[in-house]
Amino acid sequence: MKNKDIIREKMVQLNCCIVVPTYNNATVIGPVLEKLLEYTNNVMVVNDGSTDSTLSVLSNYNISIVSYTENRGKGFAIRTALKEADNIGYDYIITIDSDGQHNPDDLPLFLEDIEKSGEAIILGARNMSQEGVPAKSSFGNKFSSFWFRLETGIKAPDTQTGFRCYPVKPLAGRRYFTRKYEFEIEIIVRAAWSSIDVRSVPISVYYAPEEERISHFRPFKDFTRISILNTFLVLILLFYIKPRDLYRTIKKKSFKRFFKENVIHSSDSNGKMALSVALGVFMGIAPIWGWQMIVAVSVAHFFKLNKAITLIASNISLPPMIPVLLYMSYRTGGIVTGNSSNFISLSNISFTTVKNDLLQYVLGALTFGAAMAIVSGILTFILLLIFRKKK
Repeated sequence: MKNKDIIREKMVQLNCCIVVPTYNNATVIGPVLEKLLEYTNNVMVVNDGSTDSTLSVLSNYNISIVSYTENRGKGFAIRTALKEADNIGYDYIITIDSDGQHNPDDLPLFLEDIEKSGEAIILGARNMSQEGVPAKSSFGNKFSSFWFRLETGIKAPDTQTGFRCYPVKPLAGRRYFTRKYEFEIEIIVRAAWSSIDVRSVPISVYYAPEEERISHFRPFKDFTRISILNTFLVLILLFYIKPRDLYRTIKKKSFKRFFKENVIHSSDSNGKMALSVALGVFMGIAPIWGWQMIVAVSVAHFFKLNKAITLIASNISLPPMIPVLLYMSYRTGGIVTGNSSNFISLSNISFTTVKNDLLQYVLGALTFGAAMAIVSGILTFILLLIFRKKK
């Protein structure tokens, strides 16, 4: 009892609440709650539209109950718990499944990790190689962990565990895309992208005999949802997160330091550097306003060019240069289409004025961008020959 009293004190000190999402687990949730209440009175059950006697069972315990009639999915239940915990004022919630597969005796592992290393999402990593683990769970975990590492660079042994700790304040006010099992992937990926630590602690797990298991996981539907989510997250990674992180890195450095590290001392050849500049300039002029830098970095990544240099070069489309680029693109388009007499002065040029002759502008932007890319690439190559030779 002494150890459990210590855990009770830690739960209060860390302002932590246990959350149990449940759906039609009336036959097994009772023992889970009894065990949890040995450690803390801060227990919240989110009844996700159960149609069995779950509510009747819950009424026997001194716990907080959040209940709604429609089954919305596990992710929605956790999102609801985060909002409720934030309203109450909790700093952390620890979620645990209601089917009895997790051992509440592992709760101290999460609390000790918070005390030792600070705020994070902490995943309870199951031993997926032990006897009795369902094949679909083992495969699903490997599948999910592979994508998580690809999307964040973080190696996590178990990304599908339901036994995990969430910091409330950084996560409760966000908007999320998903509301079923795939939510547990979305939240850790997006947290990692926001520089929230994602760590793991080893936990024990119990799988009941197959005939006694209660699972609402639907392999085909839920794997399909998870696959769609991962595809979406990878696209966000390539077109937003990577360019954003690169931009932030460049912003932190002085131009002189950036020039030395990424140009003079770069391991890239002069040719590759020149192509990187040419790509950036072309994308900066290309008629994809608002997406130039993102597309530029993504293309540079695909062709293994210098992404930092490409990003810098694509900034040719900064606001003061926009009227000039629009004007030159429009005038070049007039030459290409044989409509050079269609004259607009530089002082009157804008996105609105080129709408009437959109084809002329698009063809002109592509042609003018290609010409400027060739010129800037050649100049960059010559300058690199001079500066790098001197160095």
